[in-house]
Parts: sequence; C-alpha cells; structure tokens
Amino acid sequence: MLTLLGFAMIATFLVLIMLKKMSPIAALVLIPALFCVFVGKGAALGDYVLDGVTGLAPTAAMLMFAIVYFGVMIDVGLFDPVVRGILKFCRADPLRIVVGTAVLAAIVSLDGDGSTTFMITVSAMYPLYKRLKMSLVVMTGVAAMANGVMNTLPWGGPTARAATALKLDASDIFVPMIPALAMGLLFVLALAYVLGRRERRRLGVLTLDEVLVEETAKEPAKEPAMETETVLVGTGSGAGGAAKGSGAGGPAAGSGSGAHPADGAEESGQPEDDAFQGLDPHRATLRPRLYWFNALLTVALLTAMIMEWLPIPVLFLLGAALALTVNYPHMPDQKARIAAHAENVLNVSGMVFAAAVFTGVLQGTGMVDHMATWLVDNIPAGLGPHMAVVTGVLSIPLTYFMSNDGFYFGILPVLAEAGQAHGVSAVEVARASIVGQPLHMSSPLVPAVYVLVGMAKVEFGDHTRFVVKWAALTSLVVLGAAVLFGIV
Repeated sequence: MLTLLGFAMIATFLVLIMLKKMSPIAALVLIPALFCVFVGKGAALGDYVLDGVTGLAPTAAMLMFAIVYFGVMIDVGLFDPVVRGILKFCRADPLRIVVGTAVLAAIVSLDGDGSTTFMITVSAMYPLYKRLKMSLVVMTGVAAMANGVMNTLPWGGPTARAATALKLDASDIFVPMIPALAMGLLFVLALAYVLGRRERRRLGVLTLDEVLVEETAKEPAKEPAMETETVLVGTGSGAGGAAKGSGAGGPAAGSGSGAHPADGAEESGQPEDDAFQGLDPHRATLRPRLYWFNALLTVALLTAMIMEWLPIPVLFLLGAALALTVNYPHMPDQKARIAAHAENVLNVSGMVFAAAVFTGVLQGTGMVDHMATWLVDNIPAGLGPHMAVVTGVLSIPLTYFMSNDGFYFGILPVLAEAGQAHGVSAVEVARASIVGQPLHMSSPLVPAVYVLVGMAKVEFGDHTRFVVKWAALTSLVVLGAAVLFGIV
C-alpha cells in the first residue's frame, strides 16, 4: 500500500505542476500533507515536516547566501570578462548562443556547485535569449544537462556519496568513467547544436547592431533614460561594443511553420518590457578597482569549498558578508544590494523549505523505503550478472524521484550486495550509479533547479516537460558508453 501511495504521490505532484494546476510551492506542501493523511499518519505530519526542514536547512542557508554572494560578484563585474568572451563567440546567432550556454555551464560546473553554475550561466545568457526572443526553456534545459554531467566530479556530491556508501575510493569510481562522461558531455553539446539550429530556423541570424536597429524602429518614442536598463556587456572594448540585452525586443518571431518554439518549449509569459540590468557595462554597482580582490576572494571561497575546510553554508555566509562590506562600505549601498537579490533569495529558500515537506513525508511515512524495496525485489534473477547495467538504468528514475542521499545510502548498498552475489564488483555498480545525474539535476527535490528556473523566469512545469526526455537520453548515452568501453 505504501509503495502505491508513494508512486501516486509523486505522479500527482508531477502532473499538477506540469499542467500548471498548482504552483510548485503549493504542490510540494499540500500534496504530501494530503497523502500523509491517507496513509493514516496525519498526527505525525508535524514531526515529518520538522525532520525534513532540519535536513534541508543547511542547504537553504547555503543557497540564500550563495545567491547574495554571486549576485554581488555579478554586480561588481567579476564575470564580465567571461561574458564578453561568450558574447564574442555567440554574437546574435541562436545556434552559437545555445552551444555557448552548454559550454559556459560545463566550465562553471567545475566548482561542483549547481546553484553557482546556474546563477552565472543565467546571468550571462538570459539577456541574449530575451532580446532575441529565444526559448528560455532551451537555456534552462541545456544548462541543467551540462551541469548534470559535470556534477559527477568527485567533489560534486554523487561520486563521493557512492564511494562513502560502498567504502570505495572516489577516484576508482570517477577516473575510469571519464570517457563515458565525456561522451555524455559531447552528446549535450550535439543536442545544443540541434536545438540551436531549430532556434536559428525560427528566428534567423542578426547582428547585435541589427537587433538594436529593429528595437529602435519598433519603439521610436522610447525615452533615452530607459536604454541603459537593457545594455549587455559590450562584445568589443568600450561602450561602442555594447548591445542591449533583455526585454522582448529583437528579431521578429518568424513567420510560417518555423515560428514555434523548439520541441515543446514555451515562452515564459513575461511582460514585453521585462528588463535585465545585471550586465550593464556602465552600471553604478561596478567596482573595477576591486576586481582582483573579488577574484581572489572567489577563488579562495571555491578552494575552501572543494577542500571542505568549513561547511559550505558557513563559507558562503562569511563570503557574502565580506563581499558586501568591502565592495559597498556604506550601509545604504549594502541594503540596496541585498534588496536587489531578495526576490531570488525568497523564491529559492521558499522552494527548499516546501520541498522539505515533500521529502519529510516520503521518508517519515516509509514510502521511499517501500518503493525502493519493491523495485529491488522485482529485479529478475536472470539480470543478476548484469547488476551494474541494472543499477545504471534504475539510477535514472530513482535519483529523480528521491534525494541523492536516499539513493546512495539507502538503495545503492542493496544493489551492490545483489551484484556481488552474482560476481559483479561493487566498484562497477558504483560507477553505474552516477549515470542518472543529468536527469537528477532537474528533479523537484534539487534546490539548485529552483535557482535556475527562478532566475530565468521559467515555469518549473515547462522546464520539466522540456528537459526530462533529453536528460534521460543523455543518461542512457553515458551508460551505453560505459558498457561499450567496458567500464561497467
């Protein structure tokens, strides 16, 4: 019964948010509360929720202060040189922009933190997508998949969890998987190329100057004072290379059959004058004289995070406080920067605590344990010698529907034990267990995905509909390559 109710609860949640019948926060809270009553454990709901909140509170704190920290770093111009390079490559070609999104997300993912990756990627690419009227779910989908592949780095989380759960060396899991993961990343880049070609057919190719000319022709009465709100970091030196970066202006949406968003992608429905000010090369928040201080502070912060010198929430708390104090010594300026990022902080932290209700009920009622046991018990005995492949296949849905901790510490040891009974080594099972990460990064239980869709102003349901099939295919490509290369 608990097994059926567990699957029913997850299915109900996904259907309602994809059909936009409920907001993600409301669905994450109300649906598990209702199913908790169905199970007959309504009296324990408070304890389950508090357990879930307690478990996710450090994550919420980390995200809150990470958003403030990287928001300040974006404000002061730390990432402007990187953005200039990406924009020089992308120009106003939708194909280059989508591929550039994948490349940027993959590079930034080297820090091992999904929230950081999404904040930097969206800050850099969002203006181009908005100005050219490109599909924003293409941006979120490509960024999530690229980050998912790179999330398998030893310091990214899943590999370390697998190594800990099975008492293995993380390098024994990750290093042999590099060729398979490289194939997964190449597939993401190839997919970005295909999606970019679709966007190019729909929108055409313009230079940034042509985009601005068309904007001016469409809005001749626009006041000059408003123009600075939508200026991108210049693709050349000085102000002359600057181009506008957001709002709905840009090339015409296209005509004929090519005028539809790519593969199920939908526009986010934001107002036409939605301006994005974060990358204005003339913004008052820039601190060019403190560039190297901010760069060194960020490198030190990421190094401390990778080396685990302090808990990540503490590192970002200290980093945010130091960045605000040094860059904006006057109290009104600090308050203004905090207020500027308060919306993202509130949205993301709200999602995390709402997800705590969902995970708390899943775990507290025992649904997740019954679901896992049912899946393991129903593996045919004939598949025992192929338990590594079975683990890889199961990791795709299981890491989507449950947390990494639940999968790696609850399910993986059972699968590894079953594999060893049939002569399959634990390290092979561990390697296969990380192939589901491209899909996992879009799970409603992953706090970082709410940073991604929140900053991109994309509905979570739209993102889910678009990304699930491609992310699952990416995971299968990684698994197939691992089998082909004899890694698992």
